[in-house]
Amino acid sequence: MKIGILSFAHLHADSYAYWLTKIPEMQLMGIFDDNRERGEEKARKFQTQFIPQIERLLDRVEAVIICTENNRHREFTEVSAQAGKHVLCEKPIATTLEDAQAMIDVCEKNRVKLMIAFPCRFHPVSQHTKKLLGDNVVGEILSIKGTNRGMMPGDWFTDPRLSGGGAIIDHTVHVVDLIRWMLKQEVAKVYAEIDNLIFPDLGIDDCGTLVFTLENGIFATLDPSWSRPLRSYPTWGDVTLELIGTRGVIQVDLYAQNLNLYCEKESKASWINWGSNADREMLREYKRCVVENLPSPVTGYDGLKALEVALAAYRSAKAKKPVSLPL
Repeated sequence: MKIGILSFAHLHADSYAYWLTKIPEMQLMGIFDDNRERGEEKARKFQTQFIPQIERLLDRVEAVIICTENNRHREFTEVSAQAGKHVLCEKPIATTLEDAQAMIDVCEKNRVKLMIAFPCRFHPVSQHTKKLLGDNVVGEILSIKGTNRGMMPGDWFTDPRLSGGGAIIDHTVHVVDLIRWMLKQEVAKVYAEIDNLIFPDLGIDDCGTLVFTLENGIFATLDPSWSRPLRSYPTWGDVTLELIGTRGVIQVDLYAQNLNLYCEKESKASWINWGSNADREMLREYKRCVVENLPSPVTGYDGLKALEVALAAYRSAKAKKPVSLPL
């Protein structure tokens, strides 16, 4: 499958480009980036072409990966879909529900796939957990504790005009998507407390706690904070779930397959992952979806519903009371 990457604004683009050079059935045909210097540097790094006109790149590919700033996802999805190209879009799907719905509509109208980049679904640990839940191994789920704590990414992620918000919109969507996918339940109510305590100079939410209730009454908590310090913490962050059932507990840690590296040069310990790679598995499924004309494994609607919870959290924190969904 011939594929192009539209922008390296998002940090995940590097991982996608790396795996595109490793998966035999996929070919990275080129990179478009309106930051020419960045685009040219990434093209050299991944041994492909920098193409300064987006139309020229779209002419060469069957599908794209969009890694722009969050507020530009709609713009690039519309251009790609109208050119008849399938879309894998970085999360969150957009910064507003209106933009998210417009992305869904334009892809449906032009009969192209729209997939949202939620790689955590494709990790073997997540797949096994979903099977355990389907087999009713721990009985009825009563509550869930989740985390997606990470480092503060900086750059445009701290500009709400481009990102849509801070840590809450950045990290909430991954765990919400896992819960929706594993339990086949929608979030019905959200309560959130959000603050700017870790990086006060940024003036944007960097920490918070969400409590939400699912349709069937299960309650969940989530810590999506940028609470992992760049200089001293051994890895970028985590994705964990603890699912408490009537007959047992499932504990999930997607990034626990690590070697401990003690480096004098870095003056700190690091965790070096040796295990499964969720980005690789997600890209393989994207290829399969396009080539075999299968339904998107992570739909635009999935992206919209995850975004809705993050937006409800902001609304709840401002109002200081729970917010019911749908918004």
